[in-house]
Amino acid sequence: MNDPFHEIRHYNEEEAKSALSQLLDNPQFLSAIKMFSTENSYDEIINELKHVDSIFKLQYSIIYRFVNFIIQNKTNGIAFSGINNIKHDEVYVFVGNHRDIVLDPVFLQKYFLKENFNTSKIAFGDNLMTSNTLELFFKLNKMFIVKRGGTIREKLINSQLLSQYIHHSLTVEKESVWIAQRNGRAKNGIDRTQQGLVKMLVDFSKNDILSGFRELKIVPVSISYEYDPCDRLKARELILSENNSYKKRKGEDFESMKQGIFGYKGKVSLVIGKPIIDEIDKIDDSLRNNDKIGEMCKLIDEQIHRNFKLYENNYIAYDMVENSSEFAAHYSREQKEEFLKYIDKQSVIEDAPKDKMVQCLLKMYANPVKTAFGKEITITEDNNW
Repeated sequence: MNDPFHEIRHYNEEEAKSALSQLLDNPQFLSAIKMFSTENSYDEIINELKHVDSIFKLQYSIIYRFVNFIIQNKTNGIAFSGINNIKHDEVYVFVGNHRDIVLDPVFLQKYFLKENFNTSKIAFGDNLMTSNTLELFFKLNKMFIVKRGGTIREKLINSQLLSQYIHHSLTVEKESVWIAQRNGRAKNGIDRTQQGLVKMLVDFSKNDILSGFRELKIVPVSISYEYDPCDRLKARELILSENNSYKKRKGEDFESMKQGIFGYKGKVSLVIGKPIIDEIDKIDDSLRNNDKIGEMCKLIDEQIHRNFKLYENNYIAYDMVENSSEFAAHYSREQKEEFLKYIDKQSVIEDAPKDKMVQCLLKMYANPVKTAFGKEITITEDNNW
């Protein structure tokens, strides 16, 4: 049987049984299970996995426990909201801001499971499939591959295939999809939807862009972390990139995934926005296609920014960067002292100057405040999707 999506799709139910069997014989996977379980619960989890007969049961056995462990041990709690904006019998494209490689979409799946919704498929860059173990686990959990790199022609072909697969998932398989609003995480604290992403999503519709938007039923998802567990790694990359001295180290993506999972996050907020449907009627049909896509990006960003939770750290960082006390009413002196101690600790890294690290970290936490209050931010647009 011809399968045009074989190279990028996740495992189907039949393939999942074989993949799970391989994982249960995989020392790395078994070691990971031990990290997220007690001595008593380990045998119980393994026994459950041996009797799993569907991807949904696998996700409920593993993902639910995994996320509960993270929430209980690596956060000060997570606030979920917005589930009433979507319906059980509808499928959507969830477009989320992107702060953490693994947890952004996984926290959303936890919310779905908690509220008895079907989980969504998850778009994942091929650069993150760093081992056979990870690929088995990710593809077992409804994660499909976004191919990066290649020639201009290869990128175009991959983008078209991805658009067709997402459309197929929605219309034929009746499965929702989560995808990040940009290629890679927002390392500077600025959440902007890349036009290339939206252009890819609607490519299946050819020139009927507005009808394509209606069919996709895009839902913005906003996630915010009180403390970004990868903030020092992101700041280092930004600083070294200024003079083109940044080169991704071997295993760096895996290091970021691990730090994102095990690093401290403080409080977390995840908000599901409202499906963008009625607003499409306000987009002028006489606009050029690129301008229509730009209007959709604005609609996505409006909800992501409106639903983004600002913490005391964000207000403190803004006042430090701007040398002001504009938002002093939002935090105490003790909170400011605690946050600045945290920044001082995070700013020590082997190959980036401490003063630049401090400024970069403060700007990273300050930029969401600038976005929320419409203050000017200078950024370089990146539409390479």
